[in-house]
Amino acid sequence: MSASSEVQRIAVRTGVLIAGVFVLAVFLSAMPGHRVPVVDAQSAQQDSAPAMDHGKMQMPDADEQSSEKDAMADMAHMHGSNAHMTMTAMRAQTPADLQKANEIVAELKSGIEKYRDYRAALADGFKIFMPNVPQPEYHFTNYSNGFLAATKFDASRPTSLLYKKTDSGYELVGAMYTMPKRATPDQLDERVPLSIAMWHLHTNLCLPPQSAWKTADWTKFGLKGSIATEEGCDAAGGRFRPSVFGWMVHVYPYEPSLDKIFSMHHHD
Repeated sequence: MSASSEVQRIAVRTGVLIAGVFVLAVFLSAMPGHRVPVVDAQSAQQDSAPAMDHGKMQMPDADEQSSEKDAMADMAHMHGSNAHMTMTAMRAQTPADLQKANEIVAELKSGIEKYRDYRAALADGFKIFMPNVPQPEYHFTNYSNGFLAATKFDASRPTSLLYKKTDSGYELVGAMYTMPKRATPDQLDERVPLSIAMWHLHTNLCLPPQSAWKTADWTKFGLKGSIATEEGCDAAGGRFRPSVFGWMVHVYPYEPSLDKIFSMHHHD
């Protein structure tokens, strides 16, 4: 095998791994609803699974992969407070934060302007996640951008583009930035100020026993389920995940004010 062929083979395998991680991360960000529990990001880290190295990514297990469609359907209808999402605590706002927020918006708008035509996004390697499943917003994810975001922030290169479905295709409304779940509050704040936006992390997932996956009571299990503690999950014979995927934050740069630009969901 030639050296070039070996390099291509490794690149393909790496791409598949990255794709798996970020596709699964994307579907979780489609939850509408703005009033959720506010918990300091540092406490969320202490309660989570072993930290993920910024330079390494762990493939979700088969059960998490197989629950994608059900979780998407559940989360599309979730509103208000719930035990399965952690939000960063808001900080006191400073003039520097406002300046940085406006700079992020300007860089993002410049970077994604050509993607108002969703076909340009597809041509540049963005992939539509679950296009046949009805969603409030459709995520077009660029796995290269997502991989870059694990170690470096470029406001003009979001992990995902957010689109609304229209009669003629898709309308660009925003974007999503991501960061590994081991990120500290200060690291999140350095990227998008915590006085401006609330990053969110999906937590307290109880998966049903593998043998009972098809017959599981999804009012108890999953990201919409009533079980939200390790003790309750153990009692139900499930498998507990303190946190899943990574930190995410939505940005809607075409909105008229910063509170709407850095909100959890798009304001029609």
